[in-house]
Amino acid sequence: MNDTSVLNRWRLVLGGYASGQLPFSGEAMLENGISCMDLEDVLDFLYQREQGEDVRRGGLEESHLTAAAWITKIRRLFPKETVEVLERQALDTYGMTDLLTDREVLSKLEPNQELLKLILQLKHLMKGDVLEAARKIVRTVADDIAKRLTQELRRSLLGKVDRNAESRIPSSRNLDIKKTIRRNLKHYDVETQTLHLERVYFNRRTMRYHTWRVVIAVDESGSMLDSVIHSAVMAGIFARLPMLDTRLVIFDTQVVDLSRHLDDPVATLMSIQLGGGTHIAGALTYCETLIENPHRTMVVLVSDLCEGGGSGPLLAVSRGIVESGAKLICLTALDQEANPAYDRNMAQKLAGLGAWVGAMTPEKLGDFMGEVMG
Repeated sequence: MNDTSVLNRWRLVLGGYASGQLPFSGEAMLENGISCMDLEDVLDFLYQREQGEDVRRGGLEESHLTAAAWITKIRRLFPKETVEVLERQALDTYGMTDLLTDREVLSKLEPNQELLKLILQLKHLMKGDVLEAARKIVRTVADDIAKRLTQELRRSLLGKVDRNAESRIPSSRNLDIKKTIRRNLKHYDVETQTLHLERVYFNRRTMRYHTWRVVIAVDESGSMLDSVIHSAVMAGIFARLPMLDTRLVIFDTQVVDLSRHLDDPVATLMSIQLGGGTHIAGALTYCETLIENPHRTMVVLVSDLCEGGGSGPLLAVSRGIVESGAKLICLTALDQEANPAYDRNMAQKLAGLGAWVGAMTPEKLGDFMGEVMG
């Protein structure tokens, strides 16, 4: 990297305010052929907000970027990972909510879970074509999460390996290595000491269709947003599995049963109303009414356990669920990070009643449920 390139990069770090003291040098191009002026244009559009300035100010200089043009330009100038960082800062740090209320801009944003979270938080500002564009993003991100989780969850819940039955579906997870070696020994080359595989054998999985009811109750407070998203997507996956009868409930101080929307993750996620109080006891009381066969029922509570209605009623209804024979699983976080912030005192009390309490990734929950059902 030559001195001119170094100076130009420092100039980009300092921004347009340094133009008088440190102008761009040479042809003002970086090694990759990108114009420093273009980069400064898009970076100033965002970071001039640190100075509290209105970037749409008037004047005789060249016209400034619109939000829509800014989105288009950063996608051309930066790699995808950098674009996501810039978009997230625009929304989170600088409150550029106009990015989510302009259909043209919204349709250009990169669909990802952070954008989904912002849409869920700001959907009350959207209507008409903007809301429709937001729904498309919600569906794209929800489908992406579902694709990532479905195979692992199906493996956990659809059965264990039946080593007495053969499968013609090739899968490294089901490889029957002993049978493969035994059946191919006649193809062993003594001179080269090489075993030639004419055929590879796989085990078949035993399918379990003894139905369990799974009731997922999700705290929709803002701090639980990642967990809410994964819970809704997982409930949709569970609903398509033959051995599970799935119910989904979201709650704050009120309880809403979304079970009829499980085949539509967009309807489920767009029904979420973030914020408000938290009445966990009321939600679990409703979940009790959904228990028909306690010994084949799991109640999965996804919450930070910060109860707004006092601990007495919550502990009482939890004790009733556990003593009925149903499994009570209290998840303080359910997402890919599984880093919980929760009421540890309440967690200890619930664990003392016989509930399973902890944080899990969705894959680990699938494994856990598979063990319970096994």
